[in-house]
Amino acid sequence: MRRNLTYALLALMLGGLIMVILKKKITGARTGSGEVSYNYEVRPILSDKCFACHGPDANKREAGLRLDMAESAYAKLKDGKGFAIVPGDPEASEVYRRITSADPGYVMPTPESHLSTLNEDEILVLKKWITQGAKYEPHWAFTVPVQQPLPEVDNPDWIKNEIDRFTLSEMEGLGLSPNEEADRAQLLKRLSIDLTGLAPSLELQQKFLDDDSENAYEKVVDELMSQKAYGERMALHWLDVARFADSYGYQNDDARTQWAWRDWVIHAFNSNMPYDRFVTWQLAGDLLPDANKEHILATAFLRNHKITEEDGVIPEEYRVEYHLDKTRTFTSGLLGLTVECAQCHDHKYDPVSQEDYYRLFAFFNSSREKGFDGSAGSGPAKTPVLTISNTEVKNLFSFINAPDTSQIVVSVMGESETPPATHVLNRGVYDALGKVVTAGALPAVMKFDSLKYPKNRLGLAQWTVAKENPLTARVFVNQVWQEIFGQGLVKSTGDFGMQGDLPSHPALLDWLAVDFMNHGWNIKRLVKQLVVSATYRQSSKTTREKQEKDPENIYLSRGVRTRVPAELIRDIVLSTSGLLNPEIGGPSVKPYQPKGIWEATTANRGSLARYVQDTDGLLYRRGLYTFIKLTLPPPAMIIFDASNRDHCEVKRQRTNTPLQALVMLNDPTVLEASRVLAERMSTRTIPLDKQITELFRRIVCRNPTANEIELLTDYYHTELATFSKDRKKAQTVLNVGDHLHEAHYEVSRAAALMRTISTIYNMEETITKS
Repeated sequence: MRRNLTYALLALMLGGLIMVILKKKITGARTGSGEVSYNYEVRPILSDKCFACHGPDANKREAGLRLDMAESAYAKLKDGKGFAIVPGDPEASEVYRRITSADPGYVMPTPESHLSTLNEDEILVLKKWITQGAKYEPHWAFTVPVQQPLPEVDNPDWIKNEIDRFTLSEMEGLGLSPNEEADRAQLLKRLSIDLTGLAPSLELQQKFLDDDSENAYEKVVDELMSQKAYGERMALHWLDVARFADSYGYQNDDARTQWAWRDWVIHAFNSNMPYDRFVTWQLAGDLLPDANKEHILATAFLRNHKITEEDGVIPEEYRVEYHLDKTRTFTSGLLGLTVECAQCHDHKYDPVSQEDYYRLFAFFNSSREKGFDGSAGSGPAKTPVLTISNTEVKNLFSFINAPDTSQIVVSVMGESETPPATHVLNRGVYDALGKVVTAGALPAVMKFDSLKYPKNRLGLAQWTVAKENPLTARVFVNQVWQEIFGQGLVKSTGDFGMQGDLPSHPALLDWLAVDFMNHGWNIKRLVKQLVVSATYRQSSKTTREKQEKDPENIYLSRGVRTRVPAELIRDIVLSTSGLLNPEIGGPSVKPYQPKGIWEATTANRGSLARYVQDTDGLLYRRGLYTFIKLTLPPPAMIIFDASNRDHCEVKRQRTNTPLQALVMLNDPTVLEASRVLAERMSTRTIPLDKQITELFRRIVCRNPTANEIELLTDYYHTELATFSKDRKKAQTVLNVGDHLHEAHYEVSRAAALMRTISTIYNMEETITKS
C-alpha cells in the first residue's frame, strides 16, 4: 500500500509538472510575437496575488491602490512617493520593486496576507509587460464576442465543419495531430449516449453498420435527435442548473409538485425552443404581454429553491434568502459569474460592487413570494401558485404527463402589487438595512438601459438575451460543449470572471457564440454542429506523446473518454435489459433504495416520513425521474456524482471511489436487469458463444473479441458447475427484483448467465463514453 501511495504521489507531481510545462508552451504559442498578453499572462497573476488587497473591494483595499484599473495603477501613490506602475520602466515601478524584494516588511504580497510570493516566471512576465508599456485590456468575458476569420490549417482534408478549423489550428500549433475516426460501433454508442442518454438498440446498431451511404452518420444523428429521449437527455443538465427537486428541503422536508415544470423543459428541448425564448419565459413568462399558463409555468425555474416549512422561523429572513438564491442561480447558471460574495461586500476580483449586487437582487425582490407559507404538510406548492386542471392538460398542456390527478399545483413567479423597497444589506444580513437601491443589471457585463428595458424581470430577461450581452451565448455554448466533450472550452463552467479559467480556444468560443445567436439561438443546430465535427468523431486512443503534451486533452487531439452521468448509468442498465419504461414526463418515482436510510433523515412528519417504494412500470423509469428529496438525494446516484440539487450546479464533480464498484455489483436494479435478461436469454436455443456475443453487443455496444468470449464462456461454465450442484443457491441468486420471472427457464443456466451478464455490466467500458 505504501508503495502504491508513493507511485500515486509521484504521478500527481509529474502531472503537475507536465501542466506547468504545457502552460508555458501554450502561453508561448499565444504570444509568439514576444508581446505579453494582459488577459492570458498578466491578469491571472495580478488576480491571484494582488487583487485581494488592491482590487475592486473598497473595504479591503490597501493604500487606496487598485491594480485592476490602469488609471489607478498609473496614478501617483497615496503617500506621494512614486507610482505603482510606470509604463516602460519596471525599475521605477513600486509594484516591481516590491515583488522582487527580500525584505519581509516591504515585499508584496505581504507575509500577513498568506498569499505566496511570485515565482521567477511570474516576475519575468510582469517585468516584460511593464517594459512593453503595461497595456491593460478589458476582461475577455466582458467584451462582445466577434467572429474572427476561420484559421488556415495544414491538413484541410480532415475538416468536417468550421469547429475543426479552430481545433486543428491549436493542435498544429502544439505539434499534435488528430486521431483517426472512431470505429462505427464506438461512435454510435458515444452519439446515442450524448443525444438520448441511452445505449443504442441492437436494431439501430445493425442499421448503422449496414448503411454504406455517404451521409450515414448524419442520418443517424438526425434520427437520434428526433427521438423524445433527446429532450430528456438535454433536460438533465438544465435540472442541475435549476436546482430541481421533489421536496422543500430544510428539516421538515415535505413533498412538492414542481415536476410539471420538468415536463415543460423536456418539451422545450424536443420542440427546439430557441434559447433566448427558453430563458425569457423562465425568468419572466408571467410578465409577457400575452402571458398564458404555459408562460407562467416556465417561471417555476425561479421557484425550485429550498423552502422552509418550519414553525417559528422569521419570515423576512427566509424571504430574503429565497431571492438571494434566485440571484445566485441567475448569475451562475445564465451569466457564468460567481457574484455571491458581493452579498456581503464588494467583489474582491470582479468589478461587481455590493450595490450592483442588490440592484440585481431587486428584480426578484418584487415577488409575491412569502418567507413562510405554512408548516409541513400545508400543500405541494407555495404562493404564488399555478393550478392546472385536467381540461387544461388535454388542451394547452398536452406535453404534461398527468396520470390520475384532478389538478396540478406548481410554485411559480408573480409580482407584488406593493413590492418592498430594496436595501443594500450590511454584511449581507437580512435586517441590517442600508442604502435603498432600484433594479439594475450588472454594469460590468453590460449597461442596463432603463429606456430600453423595463425595470422588472422582463427587462432583466431582455437584457440577458440581448445580442450585445457578452456572456449569455458564450456561457450556454460552453455548457453544451461541456456536456458533449466532457469539459468546457472554459473549464470553470460557472466562473467566467477574473478568477475563472481562460478559454482554451477563445476564437472558437466566440465564433460559436456569435453563430448561435445569428441562427436564432437554435439549440438543436448547435448540438448537431458539435457532434458532426471531425473533432467529436475521433477515436479516444492516446499515445505517450499526447499524454505528455496534453494530459487533460484540452486541445482535443483525441476523442472523449469519460464515465456517463449517474442517471444515465441507470438508463443504460434498464434500456439494455429490456426493463426500461420509456414513458415521457410525469411525477417523480421512488425506485429501490436501502431500507431505513430515508427514515433516518426525516423529522417523522409530513408525506415523506416513510419511503414508499413504487411498483410495476414505475420502478423502471429513467434516472431523470427519480424522486429527489433534498435532505437525502438518491444514494446510488450521489455515489456517482449526481447533483444533490440544493443549489445551482453547472458542472458536476467527477470522482472514482470503491463505493461505485460496490453499487454496480450490488444495486438491486443492476442485479434485476441481469436476472431478467438472463432468464429471457436462457430460454433461447442458440449456442452459448452467440448468446454471449449478443449480450455483449446489447450492453457494451460492440462485438466482443475472441479473448473476451473465451473469458466469459469460462466464467459461465464455472458458475454453471456451482449452481448445478446447488440449485437452492441458484434460486436464491435469481430471487432479486419485483419483475415477474419468465414462465419457462432452467434455474442453474439462468443463474450462471445472470452472473455472466452482471460481469458485463461491471465492465468499465459499459458505463464509459469513449
